[in-house]
This record gives sequence, C-alpha cells and structure tokens, in this order.
Amino acid sequence: MTVTQRRGRKIMMTPGELDEFLTSQRTCRVATVSANGFPHVSALWFAWDGNSLWLYSVVRSKRWTDLRRDPRVAIVIDTGEEYEQLRGVELSGTVEFVGEAPRVGELRAELDVPETLFARKNFGLDEMPHDGRHAWMRLTPEKIVSWDFRKLGSL
Repeated sequence: MTVTQRRGRKIMMTPGELDEFLTSQRTCRVATVSANGFPHVSALWFAWDGNSLWLYSVVRSKRWTDLRRDPRVAIVIDTGEEYEQLRGVELSGTVEFVGEAPRVGELRAELDVPETLFARKNFGLDEMPHDGRHAWMRLTPEKIVSWDFRKLGSL
C-alpha cells in the first residue's frame, strides 16, 4: 500500500487510523468509467483485509460491466455530518477479478479471508452466503488519500 499524500498532511490518517477506519466502515462509493466515457458512481459494501479492498458486486450491474471493460477505479469511503467531523479515504487503482463469476462457493483459498470478514461485518455470519448473483473484485490501491478533519481542532 502506497500512501503518497503531499497536501493535507496535517489531516492525513496514520496507517493505524486508516486501517481502523477501513475495517469499521461498511459502505463505499465506487466510481467507474462508462462505455460512453462518462463516470458512473454506485454504493457498495466492502471488506478491508489490511492491504486490499474487496468488493462483492452483482455481476449484472453497470459497475461490473464497466470494470470488466476498464478495470480502473476510484473509491471513496467517508463519514461525518459537520465539517469538523469529516473523515474519509479515497483509494484508486485497478481491480482484479477473483473467483468464479457469479460466485457459487467453489473452494478458493484466497477468498477465505475476505469472505469471512465480509460475512461477519455485513451479515453477522461466520460463512459467506452465496446467491449466484455476485462475484469478487480486489483493489490493492495504487494511491490512497485520507483526511480526518477532527485533527484540526476547534475552528
């Protein structure tokens, strides 16, 4: 994971803060490039394994179609209502497709960790339920930018 943030170093998250934030949040916004060149943004649940963001997407979605054609992606995870509470992370890079599509539960060692993390965080289960409609993508970010406006103190 490369964190090369020049601006906003004062509000940048430390590696530990970044890891805690990505582990605790549930929803991200995924930006893809449509066939017509326009951006497409959609919300999606995710799992963070400490190095990669795992996305479990419907394979008949615009997001999936866009990423199969052009795997470049930007993803934002953020929280906070008031200015001084804003925190977030933008991750960008190229997704990799992992496992069968759609996922029906074939044994696949590299999916053990993300499926366990995802099932516990989003469903309260120890095993991933497979519906035959979703499949996995992994983003090992090439760039990460973070912000935590709480570090600015009172304005």
